[in-house]
Amino acid sequence: MSSDPWGRVDETGTVYVRTADGEQVVGSWQAGSPQEALAYFERKYEGLVVEIGLLEKRVRTTDLSAKDAQAAIGHLREQVDAHHAVGDLDALRSRLDKLVETVEARREERKAQRAKQSDEARRAKEDLVVEAEQLAQSDQWRAAGERLRALVDTWKGLPRLDRKSDDELWHRFSHPRPAFSKRRKAHFAQLDAQREDARRVKERLVAEAEALSGSTDWGPTAARYRELMAEWKAAGRAQREHEDDLWNRFRGAQDVFFAARSSVFAERDAEQAENLKLKEELAEEAEKLLPIEDLKAARAAFRSINERWEAIGHVPRDARPRVEGRMHAVERALQEAEEAEWRRTNPEARARAAGLTGQLQAAVDKLRGQIEQARAQGNTSRAEKLERELEGRQALLDQALKGLQEFGG
Repeated sequence: MSSDPWGRVDETGTVYVRTADGEQVVGSWQAGSPQEALAYFERKYEGLVVEIGLLEKRVRTTDLSAKDAQAAIGHLREQVDAHHAVGDLDALRSRLDKLVETVEARREERKAQRAKQSDEARRAKEDLVVEAEQLAQSDQWRAAGERLRALVDTWKGLPRLDRKSDDELWHRFSHPRPAFSKRRKAHFAQLDAQREDARRVKERLVAEAEALSGSTDWGPTAARYRELMAEWKAAGRAQREHEDDLWNRFRGAQDVFFAARSSVFAERDAEQAENLKLKEELAEEAEKLLPIEDLKAARAAFRSINERWEAIGHVPRDARPRVEGRMHAVERALQEAEEAEWRRTNPEARARAAGLTGQLQAAVDKLRGQIEQARAQGNTSRAEKLERELEGRQALLDQALKGLQEFGG
């Protein structure tokens, strides 16, 4: 008979293993010594230890499913319960029991993780649905269209939910995209119609602009070009393939007209600058007539200067008041000299002046006599009243005498 701490072999060759429930028959050994029998069944025990260790590692470090793990545990438990090995079988059962607990815990963790992932996927898909519905109302056609396509890619990358929930959310998510496409198509159809209208309007404006390009009616034509430009801006943009060509034709027609106008204006400005120089020389010649000593000679000279002045033509607008003012000053001096000469040589005017002076002198002499009489009578108030009247008559007499002197009287 042979034995060790976990098993023994009796005289008949029967092998036993010790467990918490007592000895259990392992098998029968007739081919060798009892020690060889125990060694054989101990090796079978070590094999179970290795298999359980490997399973523990797989459960701990891989994504082995709970179902496969439970099947493997059951297979090993059958081998342990069959008592075909010699060793601490109770310890192996305890390890298998703990492994069952570990597998159950891992299954619950994975279940919770899947539930969490499902909730996150649901919230993510609901957020995508809300954003898609908002984008469907956008007028930012390019950006919104690109974002809707990106949302589809994001949706495809999310985990599926239960079939009912996933189908419901997909129905809501897929509806805004065709609605947005329909609105965008209608918008661009309307835009195309507007651009076609703009093309027709601009073709008409181009035709008129080209017809006006040869005009020499500078002011009205320039004003009409400004009106055409305002109409052009108000017309909106035509199709891209027409817009640049129409604009180049429209702008080219304007450039032809304004280049011609600028050339003419440049020649005119040069001519007016030369005219100004000539008129300044004439104004200087006229100013040399002052002061007027010989009215007849001065009048003839000014007439000659003025004839040459009128023949010269226009000067720049900003210089006109200055140069014309110089000539007007000489002309006014001549007019004043002529008026003075007329007053000096007009006999009727001289007679009227002499008569007025005589009347005023008689009135002054009479008032002086009345003042002396009033004072002699002691009538002071009357004398003062007559003196005030005398002051007025005397002033008029002094003025009349001055005018009479102008006649040489």
